[in-house]
Amino acid sequence: MQTKSSIVFCHGIWADGSCFNKVIPTLQAEGYQVMAAQYGLDTLAGDVAAVKRTLGRVSSPAILVGHSYGGTVITAAGTDERVAGLVYIAALAPDADETSQSQQEKFPVTDVFSHVEVAEGRVWLRQEGVECFAGDLSEQDKKLVWATHYAPAADLFTQKLDGVAWRSKPSSYIVATKDRTVHPELQRFVSKRMGTTAHEVVSSHVPMLSNPKLVIDVIRTAANAVGGRSTAAGQ
Repeated sequence: MQTKSSIVFCHGIWADGSCFNKVIPTLQAEGYQVMAAQYGLDTLAGDVAAVKRTLGRVSSPAILVGHSYGGTVITAAGTDERVAGLVYIAALAPDADETSQSQQEKFPVTDVFSHVEVAEGRVWLRQEGVECFAGDLSEQDKKLVWATHYAPAADLFTQKLDGVAWRSKPSSYIVATKDRTVHPELQRFVSKRMGTTAHEVVSSHVPMLSNPKLVIDVIRTAANAVGGRSTAAGQ
């Protein structure tokens, strides 16, 4: 039985659900039902559909937490009636007339894009690019980030869907001030546009790995604000 809102994590590109492994155990220990949606970064529609399937495996209401491109995913998936709130972590958050790509093009190109390689229709992160993605982690953790990174389809960022959940659902935003992947000014812009208070942290692009306590605090606050109800998982 579930008495708190559930939490569903949505990863970005060059990542999978394991990027949340420093925040999930604490939230589970506090009694939250937690799942990380795993999707293939092939199409935005396919990734959003995977999140909605995951919502079907946890109790409602749920909080969606999106990192990086995962912000685009939760912006679309969050219109689902089972979603009560959104948390964005150094994330994109396109409006109705934007894509992930067009939103980024309004801000300076970040360092990470000098360290990518397009091969076999995917955009791969070169190993030295980890410094731009997760430069404040230990050497061991940076190696793990690169070893588990997954490359998106080359056209993923130009795809769009209808629905802008942050316009109608309570939203929170974590700004990574030392981000060299998603520009910090983009993060501040979208947070202001949402009308939410930005939680700024001195961090690389992966504050859930470098500053998990702050990320947990923001997620916990968002989850508690919407509450929950007693419902069996999957119903």
